[in-house]
Amino acid sequence: MEKQKIKKAPCYGEVVDLFCGVGALSHGLKRAGLKIVAGYDTDSRCRYAFETNNDASFYTKDVATLTAKEIKRHYSGNTPSILAGCAPCQPFSTYKQRYDEDPRWNLVAKFAELAVKTNTDFVTMENVPALLRYKNGVVFDQFCKSLRKAGYYMESTIAKCEEFGVPQKRRRLVVIASKSPNLKALKSTRRRFTTVRKAIGDLPKLKAGEYYINDPLHVAASLSAINLKRIRESKPGGTWRDWPITLRAPCHRRAAGKTYSGVYARMTWDNPSPTMTTQCYGYGNGRFGHPVQDRAISLREAAILQSFPKRYKFLPNNEEISFTEVGRWIGNAVPVKLAEAIGKTIIKTC
Repeated sequence: MEKQKIKKAPCYGEVVDLFCGVGALSHGLKRAGLKIVAGYDTDSRCRYAFETNNDASFYTKDVATLTAKEIKRHYSGNTPSILAGCAPCQPFSTYKQRYDEDPRWNLVAKFAELAVKTNTDFVTMENVPALLRYKNGVVFDQFCKSLRKAGYYMESTIAKCEEFGVPQKRRRLVVIASKSPNLKALKSTRRRFTTVRKAIGDLPKLKAGEYYINDPLHVAASLSAINLKRIRESKPGGTWRDWPITLRAPCHRRAAGKTYSGVYARMTWDNPSPTMTTQCYGYGNGRFGHPVQDRAISLREAAILQSFPKRYKFLPNNEEISFTEVGRWIGNAVPVKLAEAIGKTIIKTC
């Protein structure tokens, strides 16, 4: 008599997210099928977004003071445990010149320490690729050595986010570590890129300074009179060199400023967007002009280009929205669809 095949149950897991912010990494892992049990961040204003969208508890605490004992209490022990996080990437930015004065670079080592002491089944970290070169690679090498010494197998990837369904050109360092030698590598999920048109082309039209009444996050920053003239002269994919001389900024007329062509520019409809930054709502801060409307992209459009779902809630209804605050949350976020691919890779390893 032929033995009946027993179908293996799906392997899920429980996630604690360090440096969780508004929950982008957690949300992608949740969409993959993992359960988010807790998130830690110093910004208490992120609580609403994290808890509302991820059905998990938010704790306002500096990860530098967190202990493995505090993390362990969140895991049930009945399913694989996952420690996830994205240490602040600003210390490793190519724009950062005085690294030693920024105490946040130590948070990568702290993350490794917590992973080792917590002894979770999986660890995943996301950061900027510049971490590989920071301090001649010492910080990243020590991170890897700590985990390998604790018995983890590791895979690291420089992920091109547009290859994971993110409508944005963005490069991120992704590390996945597991106690299992069957660890899978993160692989791209898309051959065709999602364009700006497909991502935000159906959103209601706005003028600079306006918001959409049914979605207050779909709000565009105001433009000065001269910037309104400038964006009207801007071509999708072009530069400020397309403008009449009279509209060019004094700094761009000087020899030293002529190379900075990636500001005061429009996106193009049929390509992924440029990298979203914490100031992606500002027309003069990069190629953040809407492809055809005379304004910068709205906060909602920026969030969608980071692959947040269109209905992702950042703040309670009727709460005043700060461009600076929400722009920082969006620009610092892990693209949700990249996080989802990380989660699926973890599940495949089980």
